[in-house]
Amino acid sequence: MTRLGARPEPRSFRVQTDLPPPFTDAAADPEAVLRDIEALGGKLRAVRDSVGKVIYGQRDVIDQTLISLLSGGHLLLVGLPGLAKTKLVETLGIVLGLDARRVQFTPDLMPADILGSEVLEEDAAGRRAFRFIPGPVFTQLLMADEINRASPRTQSALLQSMQEYHVSVGGKRHDLPRPFHVLATQNPLEQEGTYPLPEAQLDRFLLQVDVGYPDEAAEREMMIVTTGSRQPQAERVLTAADLQAAQALIRRVPIGDKVVDAILTLVRAGRPDSTDVEDIKKHVAWGPGPRASQALMLASRARAVLQGRLAPSVDDIVALAGPVLRHRMATNFAARAEGVTVDSVIAKLCTKLA
Repeated sequence: MTRLGARPEPRSFRVQTDLPPPFTDAAADPEAVLRDIEALGGKLRAVRDSVGKVIYGQRDVIDQTLISLLSGGHLLLVGLPGLAKTKLVETLGIVLGLDARRVQFTPDLMPADILGSEVLEEDAAGRRAFRFIPGPVFTQLLMADEINRASPRTQSALLQSMQEYHVSVGGKRHDLPRPFHVLATQNPLEQEGTYPLPEAQLDRFLLQVDVGYPDEAAEREMMIVTTGSRQPQAERVLTAADLQAAQALIRRVPIGDKVVDAILTLVRAGRPDSTDVEDIKKHVAWGPGPRASQALMLASRARAVLQGRLAPSVDDIVALAGPVLRHRMATNFAARAEGVTVDSVIAKLCTKLA
């Protein structure tokens, strides 16, 4: 009897648990935690160097991408075509030892093309049963390329997986592999054939990183190296287990009350109904929610470790205000008429932390 809809079994994503832990479980030993933070900082510099062999002139973008992954979050990369957004995600999969898959979002893409679907099969005895065929979302690093070219219905298919780390198909729950990260690329909305992402989905992205053009020196190096006969290759530095251990360690990085107060001041000042900044009341339609505070707490710790420091400072909050807030705020018609942008509003908010 011919099986209907038969496909190869999906790859296994089981992370080995018999490996020695890369960092000490030292929640009760502050000195051991500090040693682990220093060791992690050294590994992260090696990761940055390996990625830098392939990606030219995007140091801030690389750092912010690593911050998002270390924080256990998802990332939205916004920029024009040809700025190495796709290459960056592919390279990270290699360097971090993650199983990675890519989905090219198009207007005709359906939710089942991402999540998977059930197929009816019949065995030799004539018994019929449904079998779930996992989609490309069942991976550790999912690249959603040009995510805003798909319809809102398809975009929303990622909501459950990004927030709850499982999907529901046919009334059954299917857990995703861990770690699980969505790194999405997006063309600016001025480009033809794009759809704005729903606010609920934007809020699931820990950071929004705007990718600009490289400087002249970096573009010169890229032009020479990438058109030669030999091209540098990124090398694996970490494993999936290492990344999970690093994410757990980031949550144990100490953070002072001054930094916590700065986060609350910044986020709450961005809400029109609770701010004392007149420009916010005048120009902001809606402000950041509690996820912005959580994102700043985690991302500031990750940024400190990435830069070789043992604890975050208020400067980290100022540096991360744009990536954390720009997709969690919207200006109103009056602001657009006056040429006020979200980034200029965020810059105004940061002056409260000076």
